[in-house]
Amino acid sequence: MKFLRNLLLTCLLITSPFAILAANIDINTANADYMATHMKGVGLKKAEAIVVYRKKHGKFKKLDDLLQVRGIGKKILLDNKASLVLGEIKKP
Repeated sequence: MKFLRNLLLTCLLITSPFAILAANIDINTANADYMATHMKGVGLKKAEAIVVYRKKHGKFKKLDDLLQVRGIGKKILLDNKASLVLGEIKKP
C-alpha cells in the first residue's frame, strides 16, 4: 500500500507543472468555447463578448483591458488573472 501511495504522489508531482502550463489562456487568440470552458465566472456569452471586443478593437495590450468588455468586472479578472496571458502583440 505504501508503494502505491508513493507512486501516486510521484505521478502527481511530475505532472503538476504541466497542468499549470496547460491552464494558460491567451486572451488574444483563444476562441469563445475555450474561454468559456477554462475561465472562472465566464460563460459562453461573456466569452463571445471578449472575442467580439477583440475583433473590433484589436488585441489586448494588457490584462486590465478586459475590464472594457461588457460583463467582465474586477472579480472575474482577479479570479482568472493567474491563468491569463497575452499572446504576441505585433507593433505597427
